[in-house]
Amino acid sequence: MAPSDSGHHSSRRGPQPAAEGVRLQKVLAAAGVGSRRYAEVLIDAGRVTVDGEVVRGQGMRVDPESAVIHVDGVRVPTAAGAAVYMLNKPVGVHSTMSDPQGRPCVGDLVGGLDQRVYHVGRLDAATSGLLLLTNDGELANRLTHPSHGVAKTYLAEVAGPIKPATLGRLRAGVELDGRVVEVESIRVVSTHGAKVHLELVIHEGRKHVVRRLLQSVGHPVSGLVRTQVGPLHLGGLKPGKLRRLSREELGALYTAVGM
Repeated sequence: MAPSDSGHHSSRRGPQPAAEGVRLQKVLAAAGVGSRRYAEVLIDAGRVTVDGEVVRGQGMRVDPESAVIHVDGVRVPTAAGAAVYMLNKPVGVHSTMSDPQGRPCVGDLVGGLDQRVYHVGRLDAATSGLLLLTNDGELANRLTHPSHGVAKTYLAEVAGPIKPATLGRLRAGVELDGRVVEVESIRVVSTHGAKVHLELVIHEGRKHVVRRLLQSVGHPVSGLVRTQVGPLHLGGLKPGKLRRLSREELGALYTAVGM
């Protein structure tokens, strides 16, 4: 379910007349970029853009709820209401906010939040790992739409051994349902007896795409974890745990989808 637009881009009011809005250096400081004086230094150096235009001098006022601000090309999120969380979804939990059959679901893990958020895309119940939740509809749409091609990294356990030719087939792309699934990269991470762990990076979001991809070359998946979405790494976040993205992570994510 895609959330409704949070207003990040709906009004596009950005720079404001002198009597309105908030001074840009104050907005940058409030967003955690640094002190107001440091923000002024960044502005003087031509390192700040607002709605795609380089800011040429001090004194600009902006609406922090709608202005699209970048420093050195990286988005600086300034809207107070925007929230993005990272969840390490455990195996057995369904990617829904509620479940009519009473099965464990993502909604059970985020009930304590003071903002209503929705999962971005899905991981099937048998797959664990990084799942994003947000109230920013535009961000969710861009993360899931194929045109933005956000990379997703998975660690898959399969039966080995795997021949180099099979890895070559995967790198060349495999056709599923009449359309080629492009694999950006794939490598053997480790081998434990008859089990092989593969890391693969794809841009697809089709249902069960990683499982179907590996099944098609004769290596059905026995375990699957999504470890990365775009610039975001799961890191040491424990299964079932949730955390809000840092300002730096959020900026990198917005930048990755062209916001």
